[in-house]
Amino acid sequence: MSQSHSAFTVYPPIEVVQPEPPGTPLVFSSPHSGNVYPAAFVSASRLDPLMLRRSEDAFVDELFAAAPGLGAPLLKARFPRALVDPNREPYELDPGMFAEDLPEYVNRSSPRVGAGLGTIARIVASGAEIYNGKLAFAEAEARIEQLYRPYHAALDALIEDAQRRCGQAWLIDCHSMPAIGGPMDRDPGKRRVDFVLGDAHGTSCAPWLIDWTDSFLRGLGYSVTRNDPFAGGFITRHYGRPAKGRHALQIEINRRLYMDEERIEHGPAFTELSRHLTEFVQAAIDICARKLVS
Repeated sequence: MSQSHSAFTVYPPIEVVQPEPPGTPLVFSSPHSGNVYPAAFVSASRLDPLMLRRSEDAFVDELFAAAPGLGAPLLKARFPRALVDPNREPYELDPGMFAEDLPEYVNRSSPRVGAGLGTIARIVASGAEIYNGKLAFAEAEARIEQLYRPYHAALDALIEDAQRRCGQAWLIDCHSMPAIGGPMDRDPGKRRVDFVLGDAHGTSCAPWLIDWTDSFLRGLGYSVTRNDPFAGGFITRHYGRPAKGRHALQIEINRRLYMDEERIEHGPAFTELSRHLTEFVQAAIDICARKLVS
């Protein structure tokens, strides 16, 4: 495949904000807060720019922006989730979206594909269809090679570096969720709690990390559940290998806490939540340091 950049991709695709020097095994990632929408993508969509942003975890990277200043790197996508989703396998694709037959290695039958939210999404979170017509498989390949793979290469390098320096790596994968379950979610129409923590049902991180995070957030006055309706996506499951000293915890933040979901703008409580999450980052860095020497 040609290495020239597709009109549908974003360059550079990611931003890594590194502390100087890094001093913790913690790594923060924000895979769904990207908001650079290529003009060709917007033109090819049946949705207006605001509707396209319905799947975006808007401002999550801003909520965790203090992490590098406290010693932990922050990786964030610049490309939007509606363009390609780094929290999926590389090739979770809906064959109905494409003009030609897909290769055998493509995962056509995952629950995410069935919901319209594969690596190349068919819909935005509200359930609205993104595209006017069929896509070429070469376009999917271009997005995966030029956007998806750089994100994972950077995340893998950050985790590798944290483990090399500290003996272990602790990934916090940062997301947000609509206040009400969407039509393709496991909880359609249901009002959601403030935070959902996902550890892939006890398999992606040491139990103390999710226990401590749950307790810390409740101590700030927030409501918290675990693994329902979100247990962690591909990133949590792929990078969370506790037996190998690599742990991953997904955090989902209710958007009503900090933004206007209709206008996709900061809400009046954005500053307060940002302050609370800065406190969380500092406390997480402190407890991880204690765990390393205990």
